[in-house]
Amino acid sequence: MDLRYTDEELAFRDEVRAFFATALPPEIRRKCELGQRIGKDEMKRWVRILHERGWATPSWAPEWGGTGWDPVRQYIFKEELAMAPAPEPISFNMNMIGPTLIAFGSEAQKRHFLPRIARMEDWFCQGFSEPGAGSDLAALRTGAVLDGDHYVVNGQKLWTSTAHHADWCFLLVRTDPAAKKQQGITYLLMDMRSPGVSVRPIVTIDGHHETNEMFLDNVRIPVANRVGEENKGWDYAKYLLGHERSGIARVGVSKFRVRRARQLAAKVMQGGRPLIEDARFQERVAEIEIELKALEITQMRLISETARRPSDKPDPKSSILKVKGSQLQQAAAELLLEVAGLHALEFDPGFVGGRPDADDDADDWALTIAPNHYWARHVSIVGGSNEIQRNILAKTVLGL
Repeated sequence: MDLRYTDEELAFRDEVRAFFATALPPEIRRKCELGQRIGKDEMKRWVRILHERGWATPSWAPEWGGTGWDPVRQYIFKEELAMAPAPEPISFNMNMIGPTLIAFGSEAQKRHFLPRIARMEDWFCQGFSEPGAGSDLAALRTGAVLDGDHYVVNGQKLWTSTAHHADWCFLLVRTDPAAKKQQGITYLLMDMRSPGVSVRPIVTIDGHHETNEMFLDNVRIPVANRVGEENKGWDYAKYLLGHERSGIARVGVSKFRVRRARQLAAKVMQGGRPLIEDARFQERVAEIEIELKALEITQMRLISETARRPSDKPDPKSSILKVKGSQLQQAAAELLLEVAGLHALEFDPGFVGGRPDADDDADDWALTIAPNHYWARHVSIVGGSNEIQRNILAKTVLGL
């Protein structure tokens, strides 16, 4: 069942679907279908295809390369991207640093970085979390001391996703240790090739290298690479995280996983008949689909409310989307695991990043399901843990 889109919105959805059907390289599509990781070169190739179409940065202001789409069209685009399935452009670039620079960056920073970000000439990572400062991000201790026209930075960052691919990092540092912990924080842009930057891989439970430790030893960052004012970084970080959470429900991702589970369940035999005919399996699919529809309606309601708000600050109710969206992503990943059954016991992390040559009629399709199920556990933590999101809702929405 579709939401009540207008005729124009339905025509736009058809246009997006047709583009993805023809422009997405088949080998990349197949890797997405199988749940395999997309390599750096593949991601750059896909983003540049989107950029040529003018669709790489749909949420940006038009004067900086955005599409000018309203929030409904942006939502449709994201859902069709996930359902194609196609790689989601790197969020650090498109949804985080891009909008933050547009809002708070200097004119020189905008002119230099925004075109390069949009074309994936610069790949950014996020230097926020630290040991002891993850959910409580304001407890960060990485320090920066002003020395002439540079900041000298020392400290450690943790769980830095894609740092091994990144050219740049947007970084939170403490510039006033005497201030309250939410104050005295500054937002810097750091060249990952700077002397004193070292990256150590973290291989997670899915067997994949996505996250890293990052060590900063007397790293010199030009003052010109400071975003906004000194000691105002916490305000900019909240703005960035609000933009991150506005699309974090990822309804399309969960819809694709349920659709994939249905397709595979029609081929998997259990008790002498296809699993898709099992009443308990059907009930589980229906339960997730009903919750997805409720989440989708909540997302559209929030989009409508946001369009009527005088402020462009993200609505704190986006935390609802983060909590429920992550739970349903995990539920859909678990549904695929149920379909795979014993086949998922054959754990092959190499296949997750391997060639898209698996056959759905063989058992190879199951090799990524367990790793991706494990990987899905992290979505209730990233972007602000669900516990923190519940606190935000209690304080800002319920007034508790």
